[in-house]
Amino acid sequence: MKTLLFSAAAAAVLLPAAAMAQDDAGSSTRRIEPYVGVMGGVHNFDSETGKEGIPPVGYKGRMVEGVAGVNYNVAGPIVVGVEGTASKGVSGDIDWEYGVAGRAGVKAGKDSLIFGKVGYKWVNFDALGPDSLDFHGTTYGAGVELSPADMGGSAQSSNIRLRVQADTMGNFRSIRPMAGVVAKF
Repeated sequence: MKTLLFSAAAAAVLLPAAAMAQDDAGSSTRRIEPYVGVMGGVHNFDSETGKEGIPPVGYKGRMVEGVAGVNYNVAGPIVVGVEGTASKGVSGDIDWEYGVAGRAGVKAGKDSLIFGKVGYKWVNFDALGPDSLDFHGTTYGAGVELSPADMGGSAQSSNIRLRVQADTMGNFRSIRPMAGVVAKF
């Protein structure tokens, strides 16, 4: 699993360089769009015993998350991509989380995006002590990135998007609503 994480991190670092070297001769839409963002939210775990490696206690916590990724405009409004995340708990039972996910979405309006994602996430809980094991599992969710150009702004497009998403871990063993801002470059 750590090989997957390192491979995704390498892709997230190297693909922006490829995007800057790309020549969009005659095209107003870039095919490769790297982005970064900051989000905040809450992660609530079920109290049911699960087989997905999630502890059987109703842990929860508020967190701040950094996100970095790359989207690729496949054809028309279809977008695929990969992103990595790192979160730090600011209150509650969660110390930190990190993960990687693949995304697929559809552009809506001038510059907004509706997406779904599937990936893998590792979680460390403060409540289990300083040397506790990381819990991990499959994560999936959906969200929307809203552009100011589509929310009544006068610009034709914007590099800034308001992002709202909800994720879950394992077999619906948690709910993780998040909101924040992402910027493409």
